[in-house]
Amino acid sequence: MIKVGDRVKFLNDVGGGKVTRYVGKNMVNVENEDGFEVPYPVSMLINVDDPALNKKDNVVEKEMVKEREELPEEVIETTGEIIPGKNAPDFYFCIVPADAKNPLAGDIDLFLMNDSNFTVLYHYAHYINGEYKTVKHGTVHPNTEEELETIGLNDLSDLPEYFFNLIYFRKDDKSWYPAISKKFKLNPVKFYKEKSFHSNAFFEENAMIFQISENVLNTELDKLTEDDFRKVVKAKEKKAPESKPVKKQHLDTLEVDLHIHELVDNANGLSNKEILDIQVEKVEREMRSAIESRAKRVVFIHGVGQGVLKQEMAKLLKSKFPKYVYQDASFKEYGYGATMVMIRRK
Repeated sequence: MIKVGDRVKFLNDVGGGKVTRYVGKNMVNVENEDGFEVPYPVSMLINVDDPALNKKDNVVEKEMVKEREELPEEVIETTGEIIPGKNAPDFYFCIVPADAKNPLAGDIDLFLMNDSNFTVLYHYAHYINGEYKTVKHGTVHPNTEEELETIGLNDLSDLPEYFFNLIYFRKDDKSWYPAISKKFKLNPVKFYKEKSFHSNAFFEENAMIFQISENVLNTELDKLTEDDFRKVVKAKEKKAPESKPVKKQHLDTLEVDLHIHELVDNANGLSNKEILDIQVEKVEREMRSAIESRAKRVVFIHGVGQGVLKQEMAKLLKSKFPKYVYQDASFKEYGYGATMVMIRRK
């Protein structure tokens, strides 16, 4: 049994340290000789303070060495998956009950969802009476989720505010992105209502989903004048004329990325409505180009988000292109954030 304060060695790695605290049923933080805390499974630690390890015959140590030699090859930690089009920093706080129809019948798991091609360094804490209490910290790789903690019925009577501090980046990316800090204060009554939990793009179970990064690209709204806005649109149109996709693509599938930073050089100052107008206009323009060039299908990459762009795109397709069938694009290729429009069958 490993306890807080024990000195330990890593079973499958060099080094060790002192156990500072438990961060889960089978996970502890170990402070190494450099003063850094790293999370480590209890099953992969050797307790060097155990008297049995200091016996002359070293029976226990020999047993551990034998077990180590018989262990299968170390499982390589996942580094996530890079999915085309997921270039926006979309991060979510997810609350997933074991039984959404009766949330209080079992445990409720809390997750940090990274729905992007960024790597995220996170600090997750409870904010209580003006103080922050760290619960967990670490890394979430692209397009993966991290389980933060599990709560039960007894916890609902005194819920803390949930605090996130996120730093995100992409390998070999020369751009700098500001850190994100956000707190969530949840009403316990929500946990008693089935309708609080909805179907979603991340989990098979119904869940409460809160976006952490919803305003990352729009922190300063409505600063451009109408003339400035027209200049931004015209400048982008000059760089990407309508005929360009048609000339270079005689393929079966035409891909169109609708993330705003792919459509304009600088999205700062654009309001949400202005961004949406640019994106919808792009959909209509690319649909007409695809029809003229006889492309077989068009895939519009819009991301998950709150679904506003997807809804507006559906309205446009129904009103101006009613004869063309559309559906969610291949999950394997695009995840949940893309729509495919069939232009022709053959």
